[in-house]
Amino acid sequence: MCIKTFYQHGDLKRHYLTHTKEKPYVCETCSKIFSLRRSLRKHLLTHTKEKPYTCEMCSKAFSRLGSLRRHLLTHTNEKPHACEMCSKAFYQNGDLKKHLLTHTKEKPYICEICNKAFSQQPSLIRHLLTHTKERPYACEMCCKAFSQQESLKRHLLTHTKEKPYACEMCKKAFTEQGHLRKHLLTHTKEKPYGCEMCNRAFSQQRYLKRHLRIHTKVRPYACEMCSKAFFEKRYLKYHLRTHTNEKPYACEMCSKAFHLSENLKRHLRTHTKEKPYACEICSKAFPWQGNLKQHLLTHTNEKPYVCEMCSKAFSQKRNLMRHFLTHTEEKPYVCEICSKAFSQLQILKIHLVTHTKEKPFACKMCCKAFSQRGGLKRHLLTHTKEKPYACDMCSKAFSQMGDLKIHLRSHTNEKPYVCEICSKAFSMQKILKDHLMTHTKEKPYACEMCSQAFSRKGSLKRHLLTHTKEKPYICEMCCKAFSQQGALKKHLMTHTEKPYVFEIYSDI
Repeated sequence: MCIKTFYQHGDLKRHYLTHTKEKPYVCETCSKIFSLRRSLRKHLLTHTKEKPYTCEMCSKAFSRLGSLRRHLLTHTNEKPHACEMCSKAFYQNGDLKKHLLTHTKEKPYICEICNKAFSQQPSLIRHLLTHTKERPYACEMCCKAFSQQESLKRHLLTHTKEKPYACEMCKKAFTEQGHLRKHLLTHTKEKPYGCEMCNRAFSQQRYLKRHLRIHTKVRPYACEMCSKAFFEKRYLKYHLRTHTNEKPYACEMCSKAFHLSENLKRHLRTHTKEKPYACEICSKAFPWQGNLKQHLLTHTNEKPYVCEMCSKAFSQKRNLMRHFLTHTEEKPYVCEICSKAFSQLQILKIHLVTHTKEKPFACKMCCKAFSQRGGLKRHLLTHTKEKPYACDMCSKAFSQMGDLKIHLRSHTNEKPYVCEICSKAFSMQKILKDHLMTHTKEKPYACEMCSQAFSRKGSLKRHLLTHTKEKPYICEMCCKAFSQQGALKKHLMTHTEKPYVFEIYSDI
């Protein structure tokens, strides 16, 4: 049948069973069948839980003598089975055989259902369960079921909180030996898995596999509900929750739920105020690693994201994406109330507040409220008188970065905002907008009390004071009040020296 030869007749008999698929040895406890008597004996120990073979060095017990022998090698660190092709050594001959397949690329185990090939038989057995959806290994503590016994063992550690695998270099502990191995690479900086297409290297084989899909453009994980495809299985899993609206990760402090565990972790920091990511240059701390990375660019002044259309550079990718919309003039975010469109989701959110008139951000010092958190932050500086943004050219300081940027243009004489009608240039966008009204004669700001219209919002505000008789600008020296700030400035000169002096010179 296969011309294979044996020294003993008994070995030939046992070999025949691999061709006939006959399994004459039956377990009386669970009816599982085996082709060899010794396989049945080993199996019976899983029922009796008997572990007669004990290690004299660490007292760990095993159900099989072979398992004890393999375990003893972990104490002596002896690896007798070496690969002739790459000198890598192994504790067990079976591990060496599996390793050799990585050189030969041989995959002798083929799935009869989908023809997928595997280098190892256990991998094929695990794969077959994806077709049958069978999960024979159930957790007795939470009834969760698994297709593999090893997966059940790993799951049980989530209940016991046991982390038996500790790193000798930093004492960090792990539930799985595989996780420890991967962690050790962070110390050695070893990246043994290299991409042949772009020479990029990875510490783990699965990272290389994921990376290769960028080159092949293969997205093997497709959503059955909307046909959207993904590079990784986990992203499909996350995506499916957008259809089912499943939010399995709930916050115990405010009951808010999330699709992803990572989002819950980030949310919890809003309660704990934890900021684990600190800048080594200025000690400023952040709740998220992404914030720290962005902050570091403020020290290096690095702007790695460059616009291909105008060569403008940005320190953050999202700023580049927002900028790019100024070229395409695309406005994908539309207000459902007034149909006004915006290029950014955040601007739409800000705009919606103009309909609701909601001002959730209140100042604790003067009870003034704002529709945006940024508006409150800027307002607080009026109380503290803090001006953290200083001009390097004239030492003038500002409470906002935007004001400093505008001020710098007074030194550089930069006027980036140009009128398309008359080519007049301006240093500020809002001044350009006001200027355009002189061409269009448009007056969009109308007074509801007398129907008088204005081209500028500030002009309307000043006009409204003539109706309300409100005089918000008060002189601190004599308590006289004015409706306009300019009038107060003029009045203050009556208290101070006169800046405009008329001198008469006479010839004697």
